[in-house]
Amino acid sequence: MAKEIKSVIVRSSDTIIADALGMAALVVMMFAALSLPNFF
Repeated sequence: MAKEIKSVIVRSSDTIIADALGMAALVVMMFAALSLPNFF
């Protein structure tokens, strides 16, 4: 399992930063969407 994860990271090392930024953006949008009803 660890070898498979390591090989996936090595193969996609050029896109891992963009993927991490996309995941962070999704988390921020989800947090904003879930906390939005508290303002009304």
